Amino acid sequence: MPLVPISQLMNQAREQGYAVGYFESWSIDSLQGVIDAAEETRSPIIVGFNGEFLTHAERLQAERISWYGALGRAAAESASVPCGVIFNECAQDSAVRQAITAGFNLVMPIPASGEAPDRYVQRTRAIVELAHAHGVAVEAELGELPLGVSGAAQGGDSTDPGAAAAFVRATGIDLLAVSVGNVHVLLNAEQDLNLAHLEAIHRAVDVPLVLHGGTGISATTLRESIRLGVAKVNYGTYLKQRYLAAVRTALANPDPNPHHLLGYGGDADVMGAGRRAMREAVLERIDLLNCSGKG
Repeated sequence: MPLVPISQLMNQAREQGYAVGYFESWSIDSLQGVIDAAEETRSPIIVGFNGEFLTHAERLQAERISWYGALGRAAAESASVPCGVIFNECAQDSAVRQAITAGFNLVMPIPASGEAPDRYVQRTRAIVELAHAHGVAVEAELGELPLGVSGAAQGGDSTDPGAAAAFVRATGIDLLAVSVGNVHVLLNAEQDLNLAHLEAIHRAVDVPLVLHGGTGISATTLRESIRLGVAKVNYGTYLKQRYLAAVRTALANPDPNPHHLLGYGGDADVMGAGRRAMREAVLERIDLLNCSGKG
């Protein structure tokens, strides 16, 4: 079906009391697995790629953002469920601007390291003006999620409700990502959201709210967060954990024929193993969002 405007996805989610999942991809097989699960459950979904990963300074070869945009859009338009495409989390405005014209219908500029808040407001407002002129929605963040890769969550800064309201007014963004106890890259644990804090933000702003760090959010508070304005939840960490485990197992196959392991599509195919692992991983979490059967 045609690419669905993000506003339509979010409005329907809020009206019907569910959240749309963004299950991040990094390759064609991971993207296929996400769509497979969405179609099986008849769930609206957002697919896409991480802009910060695609553009960071340590990347050994430059990526063609236009390729990712074309791939994501083709996947979304071929899906039998409502689907949007995001260029997620990128501090490089030049890359975000490319994404706006590359096929994505949602982009997310984030603060650069050490950037002053007023500068982030100016940058975001400029991105919003360009994006809206091309029919593209903009998500931005206020507050900083703790990082959980070392085990316990470290750092972070909760979203201030008053500052969130001022930020939304000043920038004109369409979605606001918030920090309310959610954690980036929480590998082997879950924790509760601060629902009282989330409710205060919900009362202060009128745009759909987004939770990053979906992997580490407890199921109980995740379900409750939908009642408090959350219309989109991001997942990435556990998807890569499952994908890597499946690929490592597949690579242990002693079959000497490399074609059986790559591109053949049979039981031994490494990419097929990754696709199936992604499908199963998405199926594990998507029901928590109450979106099954809504597509």
